[in-house]
Amino acid sequence: MRRKGKKELTWKRVYKANQRAIKLIYTHYPKMVLSRLIYTVWTALTPYVGIYCSALIIGELAGGKDAGKLAELVLFTLIIEAAIAFVSALLLKWQNSEGGGMYQYFQIQQIFTKKLLDMDFVKIDEEKTHEMLSSIEQYQNGGGWGLISLIRCYEVVLSSVFTFLGGITLTVSLFTSTVPESAGAYQMLNHPLFIALIIFVMLAVTWLSPVLATKAGEYWAKNADKHNQENRIFRFYSFFGHRPEIAADVRIYRQDLIGAKNMVLKTGVFESKGLFAGYARGPMGFYNAASAAVSVLFTGVIYLFVCLKAWAGAFGIGSVTQYAASVTKAASGLSSLIEIAGTMRNNTFFLEKTFEFLDIPNPMYQGSLTVEKRRDRDYEVEFRNVSFQYPGSTSYALKNVSMKFRIGERLAVVGRNGSGKTTFIKLLCRLYDPTEGEILLNGINIRKYNYLDYLSIFSVVFQDFKLFSFPLGQNVAASCSYDKEQVISSLQKAGFGERLSELPDGTETYLYKDFSENGVDISGGEAQKIALARSLYKDSPFIILDEPTAALDPVAEADIYTRFNEVVGDKTAIYISHRLSSCQFCDEIAVFDNGEIVQQGSHEKLVEDEEGKYYELWRAQAQYYTE
Repeated sequence: MRRKGKKELTWKRVYKANQRAIKLIYTHYPKMVLSRLIYTVWTALTPYVGIYCSALIIGELAGGKDAGKLAELVLFTLIIEAAIAFVSALLLKWQNSEGGGMYQYFQIQQIFTKKLLDMDFVKIDEEKTHEMLSSIEQYQNGGGWGLISLIRCYEVVLSSVFTFLGGITLTVSLFTSTVPESAGAYQMLNHPLFIALIIFVMLAVTWLSPVLATKAGEYWAKNADKHNQENRIFRFYSFFGHRPEIAADVRIYRQDLIGAKNMVLKTGVFESKGLFAGYARGPMGFYNAASAAVSVLFTGVIYLFVCLKAWAGAFGIGSVTQYAASVTKAASGLSSLIEIAGTMRNNTFFLEKTFEFLDIPNPMYQGSLTVEKRRDRDYEVEFRNVSFQYPGSTSYALKNVSMKFRIGERLAVVGRNGSGKTTFIKLLCRLYDPTEGEILLNGINIRKYNYLDYLSIFSVVFQDFKLFSFPLGQNVAASCSYDKEQVISSLQKAGFGERLSELPDGTETYLYKDFSENGVDISGGEAQKIALARSLYKDSPFIILDEPTAALDPVAEADIYTRFNEVVGDKTAIYISHRLSSCQFCDEIAVFDNGEIVQQGSHEKLVEDEEGKYYELWRAQAQYYTE
């Protein structure tokens, strides 16, 4: 397979990609890989024991018919088959216990999840990263390409090799056994040239069948991108009815009609007049049919050769059973090996796409200094001439920002949408590094601190925060184990105390009903209080609140503001809000506009400047409270 803009797909490249992939999976799940591959080898070899024993029994029945010897052969066969069944059961149990049955989804997803968790936020935040991962998942779920098929490919390789070797072992005597002179013209079957011709025909037919099948499979691989796009459309529209969050809109605006139209188009990639249907009626169908026909031709050649030698007296009826079964299995092993080699070749492109994702570098410098855990929480943060451009952008999201704030202060960050408020917070938390300038913690550039250690001093309630369908206590503590009293205290400070008293299982009550029938659904305002409680439970010296009361009703919002100092305590609070009336309790207000801090001071000071941006924003909102 060759794609535009890609170098030639050599077998060396195929080998390197597949070897790296199997090492990757083995590194994560060594016992799972070993259990599956050992079981595969065992199941490939054991059928030949039955074939050999059966040939001995049939040979004795057709020849000497010695009852004693028959009894011994039957008993031996039963004991061997019982032992094989016992070992097979043990190996299968080992395979299942190592998660072999979950490999298709869970274990591969863990590899991607681990990569995402280790990835710098700057890379996670890029659209390209998510597009790449989405394509990989579509290749995986739609066509079964990529890592998802790798273990299966290696299982087929091992099975094919050992099936072929086992078959050859029991087949060698087919070609070395000679037809007696009394057979007359049939003695030609002993001629080396005739034997060479038969072997050549067998190998040629064995090679041709999988090659044709691989050619058919290439049409799926070459059109994987079209397959992905159609699969995305199918998944999106086919799950309309499964998404309660859009159910009202779907019904009010009859958006189901859009879905229905996209699901019944006859020209869709998978439909009767679509791309793959055309291939199936044309070249892909031809290659598959030719592959099946060649496979049947091989069976005919095998039976003809074996029967002719048996008819001529080269061996008895028992050997006919052995040779017919062994040669067929040996050929199927070789054929399967050739076919899987083609599949692995087609899969190389998708493995390389996976490696492209897994090889995304982490560009952020990882410092080594430990953030001092001060009992007095005496921290000072300084932005010194900080400017920032998002990757790929030519304009500045922040420009020449300089400011200081110390522990215990209440800082409000205000401004219109797109003024740089969220970018300011991302830089403070070191989700991004400044393009220019530096950010200092107690006089030291934050890049020099251990990254995870630095993150530990921040508690953040993001505007698009997420809660999980776990017990309430685990959501607040962000941990499976937690201090119950501290959880309750944090929830009460966040204004969730009254609702907590109504929950059937207290802090052990599941949020939502995904994992428990007794789970409770919570409103947006209640979720925001739980998120606020989570930030309090972490007890970090800095707490950042991004529109923390946006989903609260006016009474609950007023209650939070009234108790704000109690809620925040001695922490430094950075408060982002569009509601300027809620910023009056802050010590300092930073006004952002077009990526710059255009004003800074208390509410009283800023509102006196009638020419300033803060006064403009304040007057625009104040009319709704004064009229």
